[in-house]
Amino acid sequence: VQLVESGGGWVQPGGSLTLSCAPSQRMSDASVIGWYRAVPKKQREFVAALYIRGTSDFADYMKQRLTISRDVAKNTQYLRIDSVKSEDTAVNYCYARFQAEDHWGQGIHVTVSS
Repeated sequence: VQLVESGGGWVQPGGSLTLSCAPSQRMSDASVIGWYRAVPKKQREFVAALYIRGTSDFADYMKQRLTISRDVAKNTQYLRIDSVKSEDTAVNYCYARFQAEDHWGQGIHVTVSS
């Protein structure tokens, strides 16, 4: 399974960005698709997840700024981050679980600066 991430890049503080994750297999076959991020000098940390039943989970430290959604027709999941801060500068990784096996994208950079 391959996961293709897009939507990263540079964004100013206070702005918004939307990351996309498109799996090579049918998204509805995944039990969960979500996001982690790697922040400099810290371990990879959980950001958000969307489960097959439609429930979602968000990291407490930023849940008020997150929206997760999916477009079944496009086979793509989206993660929107609002009111971005410099601390959101990170490499974001999409992950998906198909048949109890986890798959990861290559990561996409997000840089928040003025």
